[in-house]
Amino acid sequence: MTINEKALRTLIDAAAVKRARVVANGAVFHVEIDAPGRSFIVETGKGAVRTWRSIDAVAKWLKGLGLGSVALELARWQPGQKSLLG
Repeated sequence: MTINEKALRTLIDAAAVKRARVVANGAVFHVEIDAPGRSFIVETGKGAVRTWRSIDAVAKWLKGLGLGSVALELARWQPGQKSLLG
């Protein structure tokens, strides 16, 4: 299931985020959110999975939303991998 930034802000404001994870996949990162009874992957306004190319960028975005603690999953991180995203 996916969630956009506006809905994610609503969950954060309601203190309904149980856990946030930054997940590496190849050379990019995406965010997964656990809320009561559901898990979400953050999406763009166009409905695609939102990705970042650096840990710094995703960390700044999450901090700006008000999240101060996230887990980082690096098992599938391959920093030298060419991205299919262009």
